[in-house]
Amino acid sequence: MVIDEFLLKVLVLGIIILGPCYSHAAEADYSITKPGCRSSCGNLSIPYPFGSSDGNSGCHFNFSSFNVHCNYSTNPPTPYMGNLQISNISLQNHEIRVSLWVSQACYDSSGYNEYLSHGQTLSLAKFPISTTKNKFTVVGCDTQAFFKDGDGKFTFGCVSFCNNITNVNNGSCSGIGCCETSIPTDSLNYEISFQSFYNHKYVLDFNPCSYAFVAEIGSYNFSVADLNQLKSLRSTVVLDWAIGEQTCKDAKQDPASYLCAQKSYCTDAKNGVGYKCTCLEGYQGNPYLENGCHGVSISFLLILLGVSWLYLGLKERKISRQREKFFQENGGRLMLQKLLSEHEGSIESARIFTDEELKKATDHYHESRILGQGGQGTVYRGILSDNTVVAIKKAKILDRSQVEEFINELIILSQINHRNVVKLIGCCFETEVPLLVYEFVNHGTLADHIHKCGHESTLCWRARLRIAGETAGALSYLHSDASDQILHRDIKSTNILLDENYMAKVADFGASRLVPLDRTQLTTLVQGTLGYLDPEYFHSIQLTEKSDVYSFGVVLAELLTGLRALSFERAEKERNLSLYFASAIKGERLFEIIDLRVLNEGNPEEIKEVAMLANRCLRVKGEDRPTMKEVAMELEGLMRVMDRHPWVNQSCDLEEAEHFLGKRSSKCDGILKSNAPGNDDSISNQVPFEIESGR
Repeated sequence: MVIDEFLLKVLVLGIIILGPCYSHAAEADYSITKPGCRSSCGNLSIPYPFGSSDGNSGCHFNFSSFNVHCNYSTNPPTPYMGNLQISNISLQNHEIRVSLWVSQACYDSSGYNEYLSHGQTLSLAKFPISTTKNKFTVVGCDTQAFFKDGDGKFTFGCVSFCNNITNVNNGSCSGIGCCETSIPTDSLNYEISFQSFYNHKYVLDFNPCSYAFVAEIGSYNFSVADLNQLKSLRSTVVLDWAIGEQTCKDAKQDPASYLCAQKSYCTDAKNGVGYKCTCLEGYQGNPYLENGCHGVSISFLLILLGVSWLYLGLKERKISRQREKFFQENGGRLMLQKLLSEHEGSIESARIFTDEELKKATDHYHESRILGQGGQGTVYRGILSDNTVVAIKKAKILDRSQVEEFINELIILSQINHRNVVKLIGCCFETEVPLLVYEFVNHGTLADHIHKCGHESTLCWRARLRIAGETAGALSYLHSDASDQILHRDIKSTNILLDENYMAKVADFGASRLVPLDRTQLTTLVQGTLGYLDPEYFHSIQLTEKSDVYSFGVVLAELLTGLRALSFERAEKERNLSLYFASAIKGERLFEIIDLRVLNEGNPEEIKEVAMLANRCLRVKGEDRPTMKEVAMELEGLMRVMDRHPWVNQSCDLEEAEHFLGKRSSKCDGILKSNAPGNDDSISNQVPFEIESGR
């Protein structure tokens, strides 16, 4: 507290000293618009390249998207971009804040009420939705809401479910009454749609409507009362803006149209197309106007440097104390020792990293080091001081439930020693959000290799069978051979990593659970990924080892067919792979849906045997499914049979596999590759549907 008061006094002193400098800058009254052009509309400042034309088209850049229309019938006047109401335009961050209506689907005792329901669409010609500043948020207790790209490139969504209002907590948007997920890049157009499990029949008394909207992170705080009626039916959305459609390099080829003025520099847009101009360090103003960037005075810089030096020195002491506070709040060594000792683990099994070590390893978490983004957080590629390459998972937001998930994953992985489970190296809890450090698995996810256009041919039939066997062996170990039974709870192809030898590594244990020796099932909040989620677990909330068996059955079906577990690009009866797969077997149409490479290389009897195994894993009742040990033994037996038959085509050159099928026509989930530029479900490009966490 004493240090905080002293820092405040230092800043006040600096402001007193710097007052004349600020006054001098204010007297200069640097313009943000072109001469003769309106600089504001109501409470909005309008910097060039934006402009309110009022009959003068030269006031804004020559794309219509930069024209601000001012409605003078209101007091104060209201600014619009097309039909979108604008609240702010930022030159520094190249962002626009606009207001949009919230979508809602309402129900009464007779079912869906179309008169009280309306969907939200957005159609932009130029400016994409910010991926770092917005979330797709869904509110409701019997709700599935979907964000569909207007160009048909992708669809993603969020599921929120609860059958009793007592399960819902204020401020928590974790899948119980409210869920949220990230927005993909290059989203210019979208429409929002809804589905309901039971038409709100069981929650109608406290939740008559489902709501869904895109909103700036931090602008919406969930309240239990929102289930009955959302406080506001408008949301604030952040858009990224840039100039034109060229890169900096191309734009500079035409000096007459290039907008970056003197004393500014150019950067390419990372979301959408075009380029951005920024004043050089030491200058301020509008980089899009001639002589728009003005230097800061030398006296100002010297005084600022002195104040900053004193401030930073004192702040470093505060940061040191803050790190210790975070370390204790996020778990800390004492908590880890206690938790690990309870589960017969050891603190020495996980290395404790410092904040500085991991900042250095990731180049201060530079975006070029991002390997992937998911519900729990962001994964970075890091290089430790001994040149060991690692993967570092950083929690996305400061949320106590996520801290618990990270500690849960740390506890579980500290007890696992299996070559087909990703290895945990250590952790760091002295930062605002906790971090976990893993071995680096460098060949992507299984989903990349069986679903990405142009990549699926890298896995031959023998490799697919081996990967299935390795994954089954790892799950069998978790269920039967670990010190405590471990239920993974989120088996899917994006959570199976492949190393340089295409060996499977099961990953992401944040949702996993330890089962006491005297228990065969656990009652838990439903969590998992749609398409992989055990229907018996979903309806009974009783988690058993057979829930993992069902999810593995879906992965096995993916390996056989090359189809995604859930795809809205397929016909309605084919969207859910587990149902489609079971239907094909029942109708004796199995070989109509098997991947062409599997058909070319596999023995029909082998394929049928694996398919029947997958079908047994996908049975509705858990008691009718095999155990993971039985599944692993059956797959191991198939591999031994293949090894004993030299006449079987065992060619599996993974380096040259992309050329194996010659020029045959191939499809990605039913869509021709050449026509599906956005058909990509890697973890960095698409957010999967998940329950409880809203991921």
